[in-house]
Amino acid sequence: MSKQVVLWGAAGGVLIALLKILEYKHFVHEYPSEMYGGLVALIFTAIGIYLGLKWTRTKEVVVVKEVPVRGGPFVLNETNLRDVGLTQREHEILGLIAQGLSNREIGEKLFLSENTVKTHSSRLFEKMQVNRRVQAVQRGKELGLVP
Repeated sequence: MSKQVVLWGAAGGVLIALLKILEYKHFVHEYPSEMYGGLVALIFTAIGIYLGLKWTRTKEVVVVKEVPVRGGPFVLNETNLRDVGLTQREHEILGLIAQGLSNREIGEKLFLSENTVKTHSSRLFEKMQVNRRVQAVQRGKELGLVP
């Protein structure tokens, strides 16, 4: 049984190959050579576009940064607080800045005017030797003044 399947399969393959050869001969004689040149150009263009897109694709770079995690609850570093020279109100404002509150929101929370909050913030920035709120928060975290 399997011999017959192989024999008929081989005969079918030979017949298909013969038909393809006849079709190719007819195709070659029927169309002018410009058609073949255009076909070859189209194939090379498609391959070129594919390879160009594949080779110039931006590679994704993943950067992993290890951040130390504190083991327990936040503990205020009293020594650094005294060394920096922050008052209790300035430290309180630093904590609210770290929470992402604006000057107006800090003023409403502490029952202060916005100008008073700005004054405390500017003194805080001077003592911590920073120019911006983000820098103050970052420095405060480094010194252990805010969680």
